[in-house]
Amino acid sequence: MSRLKQGRDIQNDTEEKHPLIVYGRSHVGTLLINYYHERVKHQGRVFTEGAIRSDGIWIVGAKRCIARHLYRCVTCNKLRGKKTEQKLADLPSDRLSTEPPFTNVGIDLFGPWSISTRRTRGGAANSKRWAVIFTCLSVRAVHIELIEAMDTSSFINALRRFLAIRGPVKLSRSDCGTNFKGACTELKVLLQDDKEPNVSRFLNEEGCTWIFNPAHSSHISGPWERMIGVSRRILDSMLSQIQPFHLTHEVLSTIMAEVSAVINARPLTTISTDVNAPSLLTPTMILTQKICSPPQPPGCFVDADLHRQQWRRVQHLANTFWERWRREYLSTLQSRSKWQKSHPNIKEGDLVLLRDTQVKRIQWPMALVTKTFAASNGKVRKLELRVSRGRTSKTFLRPITEVVVLISH
Repeated sequence: MSRLKQGRDIQNDTEEKHPLIVYGRSHVGTLLINYYHERVKHQGRVFTEGAIRSDGIWIVGAKRCIARHLYRCVTCNKLRGKKTEQKLADLPSDRLSTEPPFTNVGIDLFGPWSISTRRTRGGAANSKRWAVIFTCLSVRAVHIELIEAMDTSSFINALRRFLAIRGPVKLSRSDCGTNFKGACTELKVLLQDDKEPNVSRFLNEEGCTWIFNPAHSSHISGPWERMIGVSRRILDSMLSQIQPFHLTHEVLSTIMAEVSAVINARPLTTISTDVNAPSLLTPTMILTQKICSPPQPPGCFVDADLHRQQWRRVQHLANTFWERWRREYLSTLQSRSKWQKSHPNIKEGDLVLLRDTQVKRIQWPMALVTKTFAASNGKVRKLELRVSRGRTSKTFLRPITEVVVLISH
């Protein structure tokens, strides 16, 4: 029985005093929620519930039923839905390997920089240079090579120089956003084009495996994307002290070598205040083997003892590095800084909204999930999507962070 019987100033006495009671989980309740939600132009729960209550309808459990309806509403997800997330993946084996440095590397390109190539009557002729950064996935050391053009031939030359200095590589990782000819989509074309030198053929001859990350997944390329950011900050500081017309290929090459030295000398772990451990754990320690080398003991030694002692000294330094690497650095990779909760996997046949930064959200295309790629723990983080536009359809590989689920089966 209503408690508003004595109210004389209440308008619409019948609707306010005696509202129509509807069970929220019934079919009628669902239809009413859907009708009033569309009537308020897909606004939030408060707008929808207010419109229902104003028309003299009392839905039992309205808040929960409306929230469930908004969660499943395709239009609301298209306008305000959050991107899909998944629990942060376990580190791959190449990040935890104790193999020699630069056995497993991440590769990316950054730049360009304008340099003076030659003097002319009108001034200096300028050209551009880019840099290829090779990041060791285990000890986090870097190696930088300059290239003159964004084509496959220049990249292979840089790769050959890197292999000649650092030795063979077992595994290489890169993202599909890396520009070889100025666009991220050109990478797959280059690998299938017989007119250009084939990168994959060269790598197969060298016994290297190349893994491409999905497009628009910079979070997967974190180890070397981080090094690019550090390199840019160091370059900005060094180039600010050089006049633009003094920057030549030789000067830029020297600067890149100094940038690599600065990055490789950084500590991998927190700096200890222990007087018994004054040395820092840095990539240079394993690359040059010149840090913390014990002084030669006094006395006379024959040549055989000297060579034997040198080998033992080098081996002891390498063992010391990997022991400290396991004890001090490896433990810092244990925690998950974000994406700590598990979410339901996206399945084949789901309808999703594909993120496109070039257009407004209302113009993002809808896509159908045609294939999912599950990790070793069963979590899906990479999808194959089919987007239909008119009579044509295209297939894309995207991470789950680039889609918004609209309809899930």
